[in-house]
This record gives sequence, structure tokens and C-alpha cells, in this order.
Amino acid sequence: MTRTLLVAGTASHVGKSTVVAGLCRHLADRGVEVAPFKAQNMSNNARAVPIADDPVGAGEIGVSQYVQARAARIEASTDLNPVLLKPRGDGESQLVVHGEAVGDYASDEYYEEGWHRAREAALESYERLASEYEVVIAEGAGSIAEINLHERDLANVETARFANADVLVLCDIERGGAFASLYGTLELMPEDVRERVLGAVITKFRGDSSLLEPGIEEIEERTGVPILGILPYDDPGLPAEDSVSLPATGETAVLGEDAHDERVRIAVPRLSRISNFTDLEPLAAEPGVRVVYGPPETLLDGPDVPHAVVLPGTKNTVDDLLELHEAGFADRLREFDGPIVGLCGGYQMLGERITNADIEGTGDESVVEGFGLLPVVTRFSEEKRVERVERELRSVGPLSGANGRVSGYEIHMGETSGLEPVARPFEGGESGAATDRVLGTYLHGLFENRIARDAFLDRVFADAERARPDGGDRPPTTPYDRAARLVSDHLDVRRVFPEPDAEEP
Repeated sequence: MTRTLLVAGTASHVGKSTVVAGLCRHLADRGVEVAPFKAQNMSNNARAVPIADDPVGAGEIGVSQYVQARAARIEASTDLNPVLLKPRGDGESQLVVHGEAVGDYASDEYYEEGWHRAREAALESYERLASEYEVVIAEGAGSIAEINLHERDLANVETARFANADVLVLCDIERGGAFASLYGTLELMPEDVRERVLGAVITKFRGDSSLLEPGIEEIEERTGVPILGILPYDDPGLPAEDSVSLPATGETAVLGEDAHDERVRIAVPRLSRISNFTDLEPLAAEPGVRVVYGPPETLLDGPDVPHAVVLPGTKNTVDDLLELHEAGFADRLREFDGPIVGLCGGYQMLGERITNADIEGTGDESVVEGFGLLPVVTRFSEEKRVERVERELRSVGPLSGANGRVSGYEIHMGETSGLEPVARPFEGGESGAATDRVLGTYLHGLFENRIARDAFLDRVFADAERARPDGGDRPPTTPYDRAARLVSDHLDVRRVFPEPDAEEP
């Protein structure tokens, strides 16, 4: 019989995704057939994977479940995340069921019209996973104690019930008030779900864990729930799931090396509707590279002028493009003389214009001017492309020197065509355009391919008139192994998943 564990939290961003990935890799290393699962996710960071009941097709799932599948050493499918909500702004989200977009809903419309369909899809996917794997590790969403949502909490309460799952509750001590948060969460959980809690874990702790002992003793006495681990503050390097990990719009944050190790700086405008920003993490992981997310008003100004610019994906290209125009970013970008790469929505922005933009009050054929850095035009349509792809990369523009096979995925609406002959980064002329300095592509995951990453950074370092630093090889262990070590070293995994023939403690 399949064992299911729900990793829930007292709030968002408490480490659920990391713990699920770590447990998946830990169990896979023990020879257990394990699969991750998240009934309902809300994220604009998605990956294209096979549709569970149609392996030829491709559908979208949240990036965390894709990462967790790799940790479990299994192929990802839409069953791992059967319901995905992709926020579009103004309280509306696109609903993706079994990998395919089925409509746009405001929150009240979703719970009135779409939630029961979503629950059926989640149950169907879970039952398929349970028939195939020994263990399913489900990831909750946000807080499991949102009492206003208990009757429609698909990722937490409903999953615990239909999967007959044990529950592990995580609380983040970095935010302060961890014991109060844990106590309140346990008190507010539905009684039948509260009875399933086998333990709690304190995450993101810095310092001497012995200082927590009095609080642990009292919280265990008050709740009867054991604290099964204290995870230190440590980032194993897994891709982030949502923009909680990015600065708020108007603020600046840095990924990558410490300031004294910085050799080159890559600027990324912090879009209001940014999506798939994990495309930039492989660059930030390279020695000497800093990726700076900042407000478009100031990103290209001041003494720390970047050496390159990457325009990320966006869930709403038109609205983010209009905001960038209003901020004066277009003029600054045209004056910038370093390499520029646009990914998906960023590629569309780099063109001359976007047509059929459907801006309210301007008519069906409304047009928005792009940055004019690539001789292409994008026409929007209702059809959405979701596809895993492999392309033969050519040596063009900011990727000069790169030749070979690359893989990734495309998730976008609209088609982009050339207004004049233009260099193409991929054989067959699909998915991109380039000049000597500017490149745009629909290929997400481009920089996960070493040949593309190295070519781009070689160009950036060369333009910065600095030598490429040594030590660019990957660390000896993967982020999945580091996540597994974090969990196995600091969580009493044997209490959660007893080994065969092991005595109970």
C-alpha cells in the first residue's frame, strides 16, 4: 500500500519545496520508488512535461515539482502537479488542468466554477501515482491553517484527506514567532487533519540549536506533537518556485557571488508580472557572476552599470512592456552597449511591436511599440504553445561561439515573425532572432545548457575586458544531493520513514 506524506507549512516560503526534494532524493537513494505531488500550485514558474495520459503531448507543471521529480530520479509528468494557477494580475489567474490551460478565472469565479473540476483532476492524478509508486510526498501550499479556505483547500486539507496522508508541519524561525505560529497552526487545523500530524520541523535556523530546547519542550508538552528536526539556514541551490524569493517591485536584490568576488554584473528588470525567473539562476551560480534584479527606473543608471541585460519572461507581456516604457527603460536599453538577451516575453518586447494586443478601449488590432532592437513583430492569439524542445544552436550574437544541441521548453502565446532577414540562433529558423549584440528566444531553460551559458558569459566577460575566472566547473554534488543531506542530517527521517526491519525509537 502506498504511503503518503504531506509536507505542509505554517506559511508560504517556509522550505516545503526543499524538504520535499530532499526527502525524494533521500528515499530514492534508499531504493524506494517515490514521486512528488502537489495537487494545486500557484506559480508563474512552469516547465513543459509529458501529459500523463498522453505522453506525446506536453503540458505545464510548477517548476518545483519538475525539480522534485529529478530529485526522485523519475520523469516528470502532469500528474505531479495536476492543477496550476498562473497569476495574470488584477486578481485573475489562468487555470491549467492536467497541463492544459482551460480558462482565466478571478478567485471567486474559480472557487464557484472551477474548483470541483480541479479537485477531480487532483484525485485522478494522485490515484495514478499511488498505483505506481511506493511513496508519494505531497507538498502543501501556503499555510495549512487558513480557516477561511478549509472547505476548499485543495493542496493541504483535501490532499491530506483523499490521500490518507500523514502530515509534517514546517515553521520558519527566521521570520520570528515560530513557536506561536506552530501552536496557532495546530490549533486551527481541521480536527481530522490535526490527528494526522506526526511531527513538526523548524526551518531556517541560525545559531546554537540548544537555545531552542526550552521552547521545544514546552511546545511538545502543549501540543503533543514532536519536533522532528531543526534545519539550519542553508540554500542547496534548488530553483525558487515563486516571486516571494525575489525583491518586491521597486526594490533591488542580488543573486550570485559576494560583492568582492564580482567580475561581471547582469541586470534583470524586476517586472510586476515576472515569470520563469529561474531561467537566470544558472548564470548566478557561475563564479564571478552577479545577477541583479532591480527597478527599471534605476537599473541601468548609476556607478554600477551592468555588463549585460537579460529580459525575463512575463505572464502579461503587454502590461509589463507598457510599465517599462513609462519608466523610461526603453530609452536606457537602446543606449546600453552590452549584450542583451530576451527570453519569451522578453523576446517579444525586443521586437518592433506587438499587434492584436487587445488593450481595453483601443480595439482588437491594438498595437504596442516594442524596444525596436530586433526586426521582428509579434502577433498575439488565443492559442497557447506548450512544448518540450531540442534545438541545434548556432553561433550568433551574444551566443557567438556556441554550436551544438540544446534542450528546453516553450510556454507562450503569440507568434513572432521577421520584418527583414535576421540571424536565427537555431537551425530551422524557429524560436528566436539575433543581431550582433541582441538575442531573443522563446526557449526557456536556455542557460541550463552549458554550451549556451559558457558562450554568453564568455561574451560578457570579454566585453567587460576581464578574463573568465577559473573554477567554473559544477560542484561535486548536485542541489538534489545537498537538499537530501540537509534533510537527512537535521531531520529524524527514520521517525518519518522507518527503514525495513528497523526498530522504532
